[in-house]
Formats: sequence, C-alpha cells, structure tokens
Amino acid sequence: MKIVIDTNVFVSGIFFAGPPYRILKAWRDGRLQPVVSQEVVDEYRRVVEAISKQYPAIDTVPVLEYLADNTIIIVAPSLPEPVCVDPDDDKFIACALAAGCKVIVSGDKHLLKISGYCGVQVMKPREFVDRFLPPVISKHSVGPDFL
Repeated sequence: MKIVIDTNVFVSGIFFAGPPYRILKAWRDGRLQPVVSQEVVDEYRRVVEAISKQYPAIDTVPVLEYLADNTIIIVAPSLPEPVCVDPDDDKFIACALAAGCKVIVSGDKHLLKISGYCGVQVMKPREFVDRFLPPVISKHSVGPDFL
C-alpha cells in the first residue's frame, strides 16, 4: 500500500513507541510503501536533525539512509492554489496527488481538516494502524528502535 507519511508521524516513529513506530516498522517489514517528494524528504531531515539533539542516544543515520533507499521519490508539482490553512502542509497533498496515493497519515490538524480533498484521506496514526495494520506477533516488536 502506497502512503504519504507526514513529518510528525515519521519523526515520532523514530523517537517514540506507539502507532507512528508501528507504521515505520510496517514500512521496514515491506507492508507499506511510503511516497515522498524532495520537499518532504528535506523537511524530514531538518526536523530529525533538530530533534536528534535532544535524544543523542538514538542513531538517526540508519533511518535516513533507509529512507533514501526504500521510498518512492516523486516530483510533486505545487498545487495551483493553497489548500491547507498552513500552506507548508500543501506539499503532502501535492505528493499524494502526484503519486496517486489515497492516504496521508498525519496528526496535523490542518491536514486532518482537508481529509477527502481530491479523494485523499488524511488519517491519524492510530486510525491508520487500527484499520490497515493488524498486529504481528513478535517477541522483538517493542520499542522505538526502528532499524
């Protein structure tokens, strides 16, 4: 399943346990195929680098390398007009539309408000996990260690 993952979900999945972590784990396990644009990748890197200073014990390099090698990177033209209250969030809608993705996973209130725009559903991480990621029993499935 191709999805767009908002920065807040991507970053939370790296540093914390919970639904965002389960989403990144499903990606690592080949159950999801994230789609990104260069603008999305740039934001991921910027935010991960900023937050990693608060959590120096977590090595983010492997995750960022995995991102580069295991996502579909597309060219996403800008939207003809702003869609979100926060125009910085439009890059996620543009990415989903350019890639033909029907789902964006996000906790961002501005993106959640426009769920359904051009057929793109914006779902909170918990909702996405409950709907699309049935539990996989594994004795090694706990914790925020993505790789």
